[in-house]
Amino acid sequence: MRRLKKLYTMPDVRFNCLPTMIGSLPNTDPVKACSLITCYLKDIPAWPQLPKRSPTEQMSIQFSQRFPGVATKDGGIYIDRSQNWDEPLENLYTAYLEDNAAKYGISTEYAAGLHQFLSLRNLTPLAVKGQITGPISWGLSVTDDSGRAILYDDMLADAVVKLLQLKASWQERALSKISKNTIIFIDEPAMSSYGSAFFSLPWEKVTSLLEEVMSSIKWLKGIHCCGNTDWSVFLGSSTDIISFDAYHYAESLALYPAEVKSFLSRNGAIAWGIVPNDENQLAGETVSSLKDRLEEAMAPFTRNGIPFKQLIEQGLLTPSCGLASITEDAADRVLELLAELSRDIRKCYM
Repeated sequence: MRRLKKLYTMPDVRFNCLPTMIGSLPNTDPVKACSLITCYLKDIPAWPQLPKRSPTEQMSIQFSQRFPGVATKDGGIYIDRSQNWDEPLENLYTAYLEDNAAKYGISTEYAAGLHQFLSLRNLTPLAVKGQITGPISWGLSVTDDSGRAILYDDMLADAVVKLLQLKASWQERALSKISKNTIIFIDEPAMSSYGSAFFSLPWEKVTSLLEEVMSSIKWLKGIHCCGNTDWSVFLGSSTDIISFDAYHYAESLALYPAEVKSFLSRNGAIAWGIVPNDENQLAGETVSSLKDRLEEAMAPFTRNGIPFKQLIEQGLLTPSCGLASITEDAADRVLELLAELSRDIRKCYM
């Protein structure tokens, strides 16, 4: 375990196991998607990513607008090294240095759900959530024309960070018009491979990239990883919220009791992804069974001296991951269960 040079203190926020979601929905109609969200996630709504609506809403494409050399091929994107990058790179760094995030906003073509969400009126949430693809996952999924991930090119890796900083900053400012209490999640599914033979980035590089992107987020920030990973990387970072798949991988976070205890003592929060995004598993679950499963997931931490009340107060509830891969009816059921579970938990323990 590496010692960090700095201990981060987060804002003192008590979520009390309110529900929110990771981001994606299976809907193609942004109006219907937003109606679903405002029905079930009144306290902490999140804008919906709709990858079935358009390929431009896939997680590697959605935040790619105006990146130097970006080109499309076979429904995906890559970085074309034959293009002249001088002007696009200059524009990117100028916008970064001038804090001109408006030049790198996310258009309706790339995020119809976001723009529909921003158009809603009469919302009075306690907080509002957005999300971006993280620098590790984005930089490893996007390759150049030779098939090499751009994160292994120092110049392009730095450009990835600058782009995502601007995207996060623009999004945070836009969402603040709904609530000043904004939350931006950085989605890092690629960190599930951290430490494996398929992931050769060193700890120092990973933490540096994440911290640079998080530095652009002024209010609350979270990191989401839907698989098993080295949670000490995130628990020792400046993130305010750790989001994980507690339905399938509860024991993975339980391997870090000391780090979790320290994280919570600094006012960190844990988002428990307790409602499955698999239709077969979903069919067998009820509010009661999910409540039991959540309490079982929390039990190893209470045995290691973390008060149960603290886990509840500094907890959020979410689906286990995004919902784009299931049917619209199943997604509706996930959010319904999530909202009912949250109410039940708060009624029992708050």
